[in-house]
Amino acid sequence: MRINIFSKIMGGFIIIIFLLGLSLPFIAFNSIKKHYISTFTDNLKNITHLIRPEIVDLFKNKKIKEIDYFVKSLKQIANARITVIDRDGTVLADSEKDPKTMENHKMRPEFIDAISGRIGTSIRFSITVEEKMLYVAVPIILDSQILAVLRVSTLLKDIEALLNELKVKILWLALILATISFIISFFISKGISRPVEELVSATRQISQGNFNVQVFLKTNDELKDLADTFNDMAIKMDKLFLNLAHQKEEFNTIISSIEEPLFVVRKDGTVKLCNESFKKIVDTIETKGGHFWEYLRSPELDDLIKKVRTEKRHKIAEIRIRDRYYICSFNFLAQTEEIVLILYDITKFKQLETIKKEFIANISHELRTPLTAIKGFLETLEEEENIKNLYYLEAIKRHTNRLMNIVNDLLTLSELERDGIKLELEEINLVSLTENIVRIFEPKVKEKGLDIILDIQRDIKPIMADAFKLEQMLINLIDNAVKYTEKGKITVSVAQDDLNSVITVEDTGIGIPENAIPRIFERFYTVDKSRSKKLGGTGLGLSIVKHIVLLHNGTIDVQSVLGKGTKFIIKLPIKS
Repeated sequence: MRINIFSKIMGGFIIIIFLLGLSLPFIAFNSIKKHYISTFTDNLKNITHLIRPEIVDLFKNKKIKEIDYFVKSLKQIANARITVIDRDGTVLADSEKDPKTMENHKMRPEFIDAISGRIGTSIRFSITVEEKMLYVAVPIILDSQILAVLRVSTLLKDIEALLNELKVKILWLALILATISFIISFFISKGISRPVEELVSATRQISQGNFNVQVFLKTNDELKDLADTFNDMAIKMDKLFLNLAHQKEEFNTIISSIEEPLFVVRKDGTVKLCNESFKKIVDTIETKGGHFWEYLRSPELDDLIKKVRTEKRHKIAEIRIRDRYYICSFNFLAQTEEIVLILYDITKFKQLETIKKEFIANISHELRTPLTAIKGFLETLEEEENIKNLYYLEAIKRHTNRLMNIVNDLLTLSELERDGIKLELEEINLVSLTENIVRIFEPKVKEKGLDIILDIQRDIKPIMADAFKLEQMLINLIDNAVKYTEKGKITVSVAQDDLNSVITVEDTGIGIPENAIPRIFERFYTVDKSRSKKLGGTGLGLSIVKHIVLLHNGTIDVQSVLGKGTKFIIKLPIKS
């Protein structure tokens, strides 16, 4: 149940007034009662001090019987009951009764205290007079000996009558004060709750979008300061929300103007934001709130989003959605753990690339037959002893061989780039494979006066790979190293860690300029074109190497210093 602030404040005041109204009269009454009893006790003590010397003289003169006459004579003067009690508790004299008819008083608490040498006081019911009484008893001492006890008492009914009258007055006073306090509390509670209610009402209007609300209080306290601060806040929030609305409008305009499909995926996989281009490719009007896989059913996209979320970094990948190809840019937002995706349609480029690949493959196939025929005729002409212009024939043969190498490499590259190509995987011993390839190049290396070093790590585990393609990769790399190294050595290393097999081909040749390193895997790209042609290079070897490495889910890295040599590092996963 909801309780408003007025009820809470007023309820608190009522509880305080109620507790004070009960406790203060009780405390006041008890304090007054104690004061009255203390005053009466002191009066009785004074009476004992006044009459004790006379009683001591009577004891001293052994006029024990006259003690009773003496105390009875003081009855009207003292306005109290006087009793003299012997050491053994026998009543010797009493101002009210005949001592002989009174019982022994040795068990009375005031007597016990007095016979011990102290002043004894007690409030109790008297059996003799059948009334509640206040007693004060003092010892009667003669020659340092307690001879008897002098006790003075008075009835408490007079005190209680006075106290009862006083109690009624205190209760009336408490009731009046409680009523006044209640009225004051009511106005105080209203004075506090009314401004708070106004502030709550204004806050509710602000939460509903009305920033023009203002609160004006007539008080001159902290609540007025709070109201003034609230008014300033409302004005600033109004300006802030106007700016946000403008920014949101500009943002939506910018997003809508982007031609590429753009969408934002939340942590739970739902689409938070998208533009019109995205709606067009998914062929729907409303996409907010739904999961992205409801609109783009692509396992590849799902895997990439999971990978970006795990790695928490930017990523660019090529994906296929339905019958179109896209370059997808993934941007991870660390603060919200959301991913912003932009799709760039490259379908036309892929189609052109396909046409280009098909053209190269077709033209290569078409060129191979006439080139083979030309080469055959050239070899036939060379066998004739009376051939003239042998120099020109050699030139034609050399260029024919280069053309055939280019055609063969193009066919190899086209085969590697073909969609759906499958590797002929088998368990391969990298050590034996590398040793066999190195052995092929030993004559050529010796011919150039170079050294070739094979560095094999111990305990190399077999890997699953395509043996023929790995041989192509190593032949291309070592052949390049031999071609472009004039002195020094070529080092081929095979090592392995927990995840990868690492093949390194390093030479001490001419090296590669730093600005050329990013382009060396492009088709037909050569650093030194004249030298490459002279050495019979096609410019396709490293492109073939890269495709073979990628087909094995590996990586290739190049380190080179111009004039000092080049190092190729290939990492192939042990488990493909």
